[in-house]
Amino acid sequence: MSPHPRRWRILAVLCLSLFAVVVDNTILNVAIPSLLDDLDATTSDVQWVIDAYSLVFAGALLTAGSLGDRYGRRRAMLIGFALFGAGSLLAAFAANPAQLVATRGLMGVGGAFLMPGTLSIMAQVFGEDERAKAFAIWGATSMVGIAAGPTLGGFLLEHFWWGSVFLVNVPVALVAVVGLVVLVPESRGPRRRPDVLGAALSTLGMSALVWAIISGPEHGWTGPRTLGGLAVAAAGLGLFVLWQHRNPEPMLDLRLLAHRRFSGAAAVIAMFGFALAGTMFALTQMFQLVLGYGPLRAGLAMLPVAVSAGVGNGLGAALEARIGGSKAIAAGFAIAAAGFVALGLVGPGDGFGVIVVGLAVFGLGAGLGTPAAYNTLMAAVPREEAGVGSAVNDAGQELGNALGVAVIGSIISAAYRGGLPGGVPAPARHSLGEALAIGDPGLAAAARDAFVHAQSAGSFTAAATMLAAAVFALVVLRGDRAPDRPAEGRTRAAVPHA
Repeated sequence: MSPHPRRWRILAVLCLSLFAVVVDNTILNVAIPSLLDDLDATTSDVQWVIDAYSLVFAGALLTAGSLGDRYGRRRAMLIGFALFGAGSLLAAFAANPAQLVATRGLMGVGGAFLMPGTLSIMAQVFGEDERAKAFAIWGATSMVGIAAGPTLGGFLLEHFWWGSVFLVNVPVALVAVVGLVVLVPESRGPRRRPDVLGAALSTLGMSALVWAIISGPEHGWTGPRTLGGLAVAAAGLGLFVLWQHRNPEPMLDLRLLAHRRFSGAAAVIAMFGFALAGTMFALTQMFQLVLGYGPLRAGLAMLPVAVSAGVGNGLGAALEARIGGSKAIAAGFAIAAAGFVALGLVGPGDGFGVIVVGLAVFGLGAGLGTPAAYNTLMAAVPREEAGVGSAVNDAGQELGNALGVAVIGSIISAAYRGGLPGGVPAPARHSLGEALAIGDPGLAAAARDAFVHAQSAGSFTAAATMLAAAVFALVVLRGDRAPDRPAEGRTRAAVPHA
C-alpha cells in the first residue's frame, strides 16, 4: 500500500487526539484538593471521579475498536470526540460529585472510541519505511501529554476554578474534529454484523477486572469485593472467548492473540504502563508533599521526562532499523530501568537536582524502546482489523496502568507505614497527607523521610519490571524482522513488519 500524500498532517491530527486524552488523564490529579473543597466531596467521591473514566474506558475499548473496523475508524473518532467534548463541558459545570462521576463515565466512552483510531489510522496511511518514525512521534506526544497535564492543571487552578481542567478539553476537541473531517481519510474493514453478545461480555469482563484491580489496595486483595470482581471478570471474559470461537463473524479474531509478536509487544507495552503509572503517581505526591512544590511547579518538574523522551523517540526509529525491534525494545527498557534505579537511590534531603537524573534517564529509555514496541504490535495486525487490534493493546495498557497504581501503590503504602516510628497517630499511618495535616513538625519530618524511602521501594519495583520487559522482548520477540502472520490462509493481507 502506498503512503497517503497527507500522512504527516494526518499524524498531527492523530497526535492532537492522543494529547487530549493523555492530558485529561493526568490533569485531574492536581485538581483533587479543589474538588474536595468546592463540591464538598469525600475521598470516596473523588476516587469514583477518577475510577469512573477507567472503568468505562476499559470496558468499552474492544467494542469501540470493533465498531470502528466495521463502520469507519474516522467516524468512530468523530463520535468519540463528540462524547469526550460533551462530557468535558458537562463536567466543568457539575454541581455535585454524582454529576461529575456520570460525566467522567461519558468521557470514558468517548476515549474508548478515540484511542483505537489513532494507532489504526496511522497503520493505514504510513508505508513500511516511515511507520517507525510515525510511531516515535506518536510516542513522544504521549510523554509530552503526561508531563503537560499536571503543568497545565497547575496553571489553570492558579488562575481559574476547578472546572477549567475539564473545560480546556472543549476547544481541543473542536480543533481535532475539524482536522479529522478535513484531513483524515475514512478506512474500514469488511462490513460484518455487530457482535452484540461479544460486546456485552467483553464490556462486563474488562470493567469487572479493572474494578477488582482498583479495589484491591483499599479493600484487600482477598476481600469479597476484590474476589467478587475477579470472579465476574473471569466469567465474562471466559464466556467472551467461548463465544468468539463459535461466532462465525467474531468481534475479535482470537488467532490474533496467539500471534507471538502481537501478544509479546502488547505484553511489554502493558509492563511499561505498569512501571510508569505506579511511579509517576508517587512522584507527584513527592514533589508536592515532600519538596513542597505547588501544582504548577510540580507539573513543571515532570518536563525533563518529556524532553528526554523526545530525544529518545527521535533516535528510536533509527535504532530499530539498525538492530531490529526486539533489541531496540530491550535496550530502551534497560535504560529506563536504570532511570528507575536512580530514582530509587534518592534519599531524604536530596533535592530536585538528584531526582532529575532519574527522570531524564527513564525518559530517554522510554523514548528509545516504545516506538519499536508499537511498530512491532501494529505490524502484526491485519489491516482490516487494525481498530480492534489497537483496542486490545489499549485495554492491556489500561490494565497495566491500573495494576501499576494498585500494586506499586500498595508497596509504597506498606513501606511508608513500616518506616514510621512507633506510637504515631493512626491517621498518620494512612497517608503522608494526613500525617502533615496533624501539624506536628517532628511527625511531619519523620513522615516525609518514610515516604522518600517508600518511594525508593516503588522505584526499584518499577526497575525490576522494566528489566523483565527487556528480557521478555529479547526472548519472545526474537527472530527475523518478518512477522509470522496471525491468520494463515486468509485472503486478507497482514500489514508487513517494518
